[in-house]
Amino acid sequence: MLKNGSSYLLALFVSFYLLSCNTNKSVDQEDEKLDLSIQIPAGANSWVVNNVSKNSTMMTDGEINNWTDLKTTVRTYFKTDTSGELHLGLNLNVPEGTSRIKVTVADQSRTIKIYSSENQTFNVGVFDIKAGYNMVEIVGVEKSGPVVANINEVLIGGPATNGKIYFIKDDFYFGRRGPSVHLTYDLPKEKEIEWFYNEINVPEGEDVIGSYFMANGFLDGYFGIQVNSETERRILFSVWSPFDTQDPKEIPDDHKIILLGKGDGVTTGEFGNEGSGGQSYKVYNWKADTTYKFLLKGVPAENNSTDYTAYFYTPEDNTWNLIASFRRPQGSRHLERLYSFLENFVPATGNITRKANYNNQWIYTTNNEWIELTKAKFTADATARKESRMDYAGGVNGNQFFMKNCGFFNNTTPINTEFTRTSNGVAPNIDFSQLINPRK
Repeated sequence: MLKNGSSYLLALFVSFYLLSCNTNKSVDQEDEKLDLSIQIPAGANSWVVNNVSKNSTMMTDGEINNWTDLKTTVRTYFKTDTSGELHLGLNLNVPEGTSRIKVTVADQSRTIKIYSSENQTFNVGVFDIKAGYNMVEIVGVEKSGPVVANINEVLIGGPATNGKIYFIKDDFYFGRRGPSVHLTYDLPKEKEIEWFYNEINVPEGEDVIGSYFMANGFLDGYFGIQVNSETERRILFSVWSPFDTQDPKEIPDDHKIILLGKGDGVTTGEFGNEGSGGQSYKVYNWKADTTYKFLLKGVPAENNSTDYTAYFYTPEDNTWNLIASFRRPQGSRHLERLYSFLENFVPATGNITRKANYNNQWIYTTNNEWIELTKAKFTADATARKESRMDYAGGVNGNQFFMKNCGFFNNTTPINTEFTRTSNGVAPNIDFSQLINPRK
């Protein structure tokens, strides 16, 4: 009886061992013939997740380089339309010695030995995945040389890739930043808009480094709040020059943005690289789960120019604060094309989701009337439109719009979707005469 019981336990142990080997096994390169026909640039589609600072040194020119620390965890992302078997390989080199790495997809792991000083394709194995975004996690197990590996491409194929495949193929900088999303507000016809009022509330945990939650966008500029680092946050207001250049030094004098005035603690100057013009910002430790108010004025000025003035409301002292006032030449108008956006400007955090609620939009016209804006169209940038990244969304939650991007989530909102939020019906209570005059 004891002998038979021992045989049963031995058989049970062997079955358990074989099952565990199927989900975490070492792969012999001659074991499997894989379809590895789809080449994903490794550096463009990967992030170091346990040490964000290493993203700037390891993800270079589409490759993963300078990987020396066995504690580093790298994750590569791609999206499929189809569930099923995924064939996976890696094109890489090990400059000196040999290494062993552990590769995990959908909770299934393989450990492989890598050893070539020249770029070579190594089979990883076959994995069962579901349609949507999938993650390939790679960690170092051991190394005999200084570098774990330099990974050129993540190679995929098999039945799970029979549908459409999404990943970053070009424009790596913008792809790694992630898709930018916008809400363009539906404006009443034949109204001259002098003031634009908006509110933003960023939920707890969504205030990710690199986020720009832009509240009051207009034809000639933008105004919102940023997370610039772990220790610094800003209120940012900028106006584009009518001269088309990425270098503010190239702007002729008659096309330059003129500073009319600025508030206490506000830094002003020029900006470039995304158009050029005048910029202002104030370092301010705004907080998540707090509603902040934005007020923008746009009016025609002398010599065919327009004056734009931005105010920010600080809830801790119930005060409207002047950020700055700029004069833009070569065009005289009131506010046009009002919108909001959400973007990430730090590629190293492009794998982290961020979200904001955009609430209570109103305009004040030259007829001295407040009009509530309850309709908006959702759009996205070139990174989204060419399907390099599909992790973007927008929508309505009761009386507020929301936008969300980055982090490789699956609930994509179609571009050009139109939303209508519930009306609040109570206009902002603002005494314009009490606001700081920027020209005094």
